[in-house]
Order: sequence, then structure tokens, then C-alpha cells
Amino acid sequence: MLKRLVITGYKPHELGIFDDKHEGVRFIKKALENRLRTLIDEGLEWVILSGQLGVETWAAEVVIDLQEEFPQLHFAILTPFEDQEKNWNEAKQEKYEFLLSQADFHRSLTNKPYEAPWQFVEKNKFFLRNSDGILLIYDEETEGSPKFIKQEAERCADKNEYNILIITADDLRIVAEEEQQNEWNGW
Repeated sequence: MLKRLVITGYKPHELGIFDDKHEGVRFIKKALENRLRTLIDEGLEWVILSGQLGVETWAAEVVIDLQEEFPQLHFAILTPFEDQEKNWNEAKQEKYEFLLSQADFHRSLTNKPYEAPWQFVEKNKFFLRNSDGILLIYDEETEGSPKFIKQEAERCADKNEYNILIITADDLRIVAEEEQQNEWNGW
């Protein structure tokens, strides 16, 4: 049973998304919601995020919405280093601050500003040690930044009971088709 789940995936620019109004964001959030609803029914209690832009911030928004219906669902934002948002534009910083304010728990794992890639490696190790599974939005043909934690998760799953769940490009296409069909039927 999954009680603590890491969610991660691509950064917006890796998906060609440069604005949260992009239609793809709606489909990604719907795919996350669908998967989370099933996992909540099976006993999911915590979602763990690092707060990076893209899939993780969209996942936080989905969790916040789901908490109205499922108050037993909690989420943590555990950043790999302090002030990860300092170089983001003002709108992204405001959104991030809002998400932090809604998180049930948040802190920096290294308690220092960015120094080197080792902080991301340590964050990934911490996440895998302190969760029962990971949900990735990931496409094998478009590796991008999620490939590193996916590789670590696969090594973890080889040694321990660890669940790797993936929302693929095909899954997103199906969600998009279903959503568009629902809109057409409701017209």
C-alpha cells in the first residue's frame, strides 16, 4: 500500500509549456487527479514534492483541490536547497509562496543555497528513502530532467519493495481526448 508518494516530472520548458494557461497543463492536472483519486481510495496519506516548477507545482495545486474532498490527504514540499525560487519571475515566486503556505509541511533538505548538483542527488535519495512509491510524468522518448530520479527509483525497486507509477505521453493523450469528448458532449 502506498502511504507516502513522491510526484515529479518535467519542468514546463521541457514540455514546451511557457504559461500555465497552456491547454496541456489542464490535461496533466487531470491525469494527476485521476491517478491520485485511485491512490487515495487505496490509502494514500502524503504526497511529497520538491516544489520545482512544472509537474510538481501542478501536482501541489491538484492536491490542494483534492484536500477539500479528502482532508486526510497531506502534502510536503521539501526543497533540495534554500531559496530555490530566488531566480524565478515574480508571478512564479508568488505562486510558489502560496503553495508553501498551503503545504502541510515544508523545509529545505540542505539548509543552504544552491551549491552544486549533489543537492539534487541527495534530495532524490531522501525522497526514495522516505516514500513507498513515485509517480512520474515521463516519456521514455523524451528523457529530460526526470530521468535521474527514475533511474534511482528503479535501483531502489530492485532492492526493496518500491512502486514506480508512470503517466506516459499516451496516458496524457487519452486524458486529453476524454476531456475534449466531455466538452463536446456537454456543448
